[in-house]
Amino acid sequence: MLVVISDLHLTDGTTGTTIAADAFTIFAERVRDMAFSASWRTDGIYRPLEEIHLVLLGDIFDHLLTTQWVPRPGNPAINPWDDPNTPAFVNHIRNITRAILQHNASSFRILRRMSSGEQISLPQATRNHRPAYNAPRQPVPVRIYYMVGNHDWYFHLPGNAYDAIRAEVIQALGLQNAVTPFPHEQEHAPALHRLCTDHGVYLRHGDIYDGFNYDHTKGRNAATLGDAIVVGLVNRFPVEVQRRYGDEFPADFIAGLSEIANVRPNLLVPVWIDALMRKTCSPAQQQVIKALWDELADDFLANPFVRAQDTIHPADRVDFMQTVLRLSQLTSLRSFSHLARTFYEKFWDGDVSFKRHALQERAIREGFARYVVYGHTHLPEIVPLDVYTLSADNRLMQMYFNSGTWHTIHDMVLAETRHAKFIPHHTMTFLAFFQGDERKGRPYETWTGALGWKG
Repeated sequence: MLVVISDLHLTDGTTGTTIAADAFTIFAERVRDMAFSASWRTDGIYRPLEEIHLVLLGDIFDHLLTTQWVPRPGNPAINPWDDPNTPAFVNHIRNITRAILQHNASSFRILRRMSSGEQISLPQATRNHRPAYNAPRQPVPVRIYYMVGNHDWYFHLPGNAYDAIRAEVIQALGLQNAVTPFPHEQEHAPALHRLCTDHGVYLRHGDIYDGFNYDHTKGRNAATLGDAIVVGLVNRFPVEVQRRYGDEFPADFIAGLSEIANVRPNLLVPVWIDALMRKTCSPAQQQVIKALWDELADDFLANPFVRAQDTIHPADRVDFMQTVLRLSQLTSLRSFSHLARTFYEKFWDGDVSFKRHALQERAIREGFARYVVYGHTHLPEIVPLDVYTLSADNRLMQMYFNSGTWHTIHDMVLAETRHAKFIPHHTMTFLAFFQGDERKGRPYETWTGALGWKG
């Protein structure tokens, strides 16, 4: 049994709330239940699984969503686009990693216990191949593998210093990875690649299809425009609000800012702030907030790294970004739903889903895989791709899955309104793929849950 989760975005807690350890307890219970079901075979007998495999498909750690990137008086600024081989940069990533490990220690302890076989167990089989409910249970270790995405790509950087950082993560989570760079491509981890091939699965975080968060010229070991947005605006704005105005703004506005990191895509953050301040602040306060955001947006757009994107991205992308980032210009936009559509047209090839990219994967076109799994979009999906008739009684049915997220999602409403409106909810998705006679021959099982927003 191969389980896949992604996009947990576990932070150091400085930019808002992170996932509670209870979610990992629930996850372990669901994996145990799926493992029990998978232990029933196609011939009707019960044969308990000896091990489970779990892939963390990127953006599990979030090195970007932290105020540690925000410049402070007396400390030289460190940015994601700086030279990653300098001692200062390495130390910065080490500090963020350790802070994430500490802040989420209870959650990681559950993963570690899953890895060691302490968390999940199954009934042994009787001589008649039935569960022995009255006998001691059989521990089932979970082999955990880590692939990187666009918020934890620092685990992909080479070098002894980064090997040492990865070693701490491997120890804390009980990973199967070596201390060498965690893979961004499935093929770069031979053991994982064989495992996925055996299950008919091809895995990819999916960031390579996002022109905002992946640079095809420089590859995964380089910062992107998306990184710059997070550290230059998303992280900085709440800090500047608190630093300059303290408690002058309504408590609901200040509390709402803790959710700023959960707005996707990041370019919609100004729209979300506009909705938040209209809901919680007076007209005079709204003008102050707009002025502060626009000041930070101008600083961001003047940043040499951001200005250099003019030569990397098409001019229409840059013009669009400059327009949408200024709160004072939002009223000139035709509609907010049009704004969202425009983002996906310019950075995601016109579709909120990556299903068309899945259809073009070599593993699908050449029949190596039955299933393609991406993360990144935070949108759980199951999409039929193609069917090949191999023989009269054998068909290759190919599917695309997206592993969603475990995080809060703020969705813009469908209705065309004068001002943008969002409805948030909590969500959690995990996927399982079965091999051979597991799960009585059923090939996959997926679960997505949602919990409504309080208030």
